[in-house]
Amino acid sequence: MKKMHKNEGFTLIELLIVVAIIGIIAAIAVPGLLRARMSGNEASAIGSIRTLSSAEATYASSCGAGGYAGSLDDLSAAPSAGGPGFIPADLAGADSSTNLKSGYWFTVDDNGSTTVTTNTNAICNTATATYTEFMANADPGDPGTTGTRYFLTDQSGQIRQGAATLTSISDGAPLQ
Repeated sequence: MKKMHKNEGFTLIELLIVVAIIGIIAAIAVPGLLRARMSGNEASAIGSIRTLSSAEATYASSCGAGGYAGSLDDLSAAPSAGGPGFIPADLAGADSSTNLKSGYWFTVDDNGSTTVTTNTNAICNTATATYTEFMANADPGDPGTTGTRYFLTDQSGQIRQGAATLTSISDGAPLQ
């Protein structure tokens, strides 16, 4: 008596169809995931710009002898009396070519303003001067991939957004 072997399992064609279906689903899902990631990066950049604005106001009232810090380094330096800096370390480090924070670069400068004080005894941390104005920018590290919008704030506290690097608070549109 001859036994019949039953071959169970998937054929090569069936496996190829399953792989093709998975590939189609992935092709549909990946762009949506990338857009969601970019949207998250932009939301983080807005939050970081708000943090910089608040940190500058706190710095001016408690540490800068009435003036604003002229750099991220000045904002990240701890007060002489002890305690943490005015901004977190990940934000302070997001100004170099290697340390993006959520896909964005950040800069703070004195906006070409005049110096309030260079009396280092009046400043509570290692900064050498404070200024009448500041400007903080957030630019995407890889425009179109990590973000499409650029952000800026200054001593007014307004946050502006634009499609290219913003150079003054009158550039761009108000953040809605």
